[in-house]
Amino acid sequence: MSTTAVLRRFNRTYTQRIGVLEESFLGLGRPLAVSRLLFEIGATEQSGGATVRDLRERLDLDSGHLSRMLRTLEREGLVETIPDPADQRRRVARLTPAGHTARQELDDRSEELAARIVAPLTDRQRARLTDALATADLLVRAATVRLREVPPDDPAGRDALQRYLDEIDARFAHGYVTSGPVATEPGSTYVLATSDGEPVAYGGIRPAADPTTIEIKRMWVHSDWRGAGLGSRMLRHLEALAAERGATRIVLDTNEVLEEAIAMYDRAGYCRVDRYAGSDPHATHFFEKVTAPR
Repeated sequence: MSTTAVLRRFNRTYTQRIGVLEESFLGLGRPLAVSRLLFEIGATEQSGGATVRDLRERLDLDSGHLSRMLRTLEREGLVETIPDPADQRRRVARLTPAGHTARQELDDRSEELAARIVAPLTDRQRARLTDALATADLLVRAATVRLREVPPDDPAGRDALQRYLDEIDARFAHGYVTSGPVATEPGSTYVLATSDGEPVAYGGIRPAADPTTIEIKRMWVHSDWRGAGLGSRMLRHLEALAAERGATRIVLDTNEVLEEAIAMYDRAGYCRVDRYAGSDPHATHFFEKVTAPR
């Protein structure tokens, strides 16, 4: 059976058994989409609520549909939408006291339903199910992340870049010191991968001294996503961008402590070369791939 056939069969089985097909999800009088919105707003309560923009990106909804669902929750007295104290141009959605009660009931019924589903299974079967669903969740999310080019001042892009710098600073034996924000280098293009509105991978390309060569820089994948092939997907995407710009050769560098990155470059067909002009002074390994322009 093909991957798509297995996925479709699982979708049919799962949606039937968790009540997605019912007009009232978990018997709470609201459809699944509205219940999910209630859940997401509640998940951000400690940070003061969720901006409407963040909710739209996290749930991948268009503005009109999201506004209609918010109005439904507002009419029920479960949510209030107010100007963002940090930026009056934005709106923040947060739960009312009644909304907190409704969300807790949603959590309780979801937990009860999950417990009923797995109740007939043995401990060994539950362990297998846990491992299988964790793997499936990671791979499906990795397959559906959004990749987009971002400007140097993009907040999510800056967040991803800083996470990358923090990680290599912690992993390198003598730390990592930068001379400034790398995303502002002339001619550079950076790509951000997001899932549920959160940055999960990042990377960029920039022109090299040779006009037919492009360098890949700042490849980063969130630690929770490693092993799902997201790094390889980002690498292929950056290679495609380099080809669009007419590159016939791609170079990159890395440090010996980043063993997973070295293995990925080896698998992707990169050849090891000597240090090249403009490479990172912290780098210990250098790679190139000869390509053909599109």
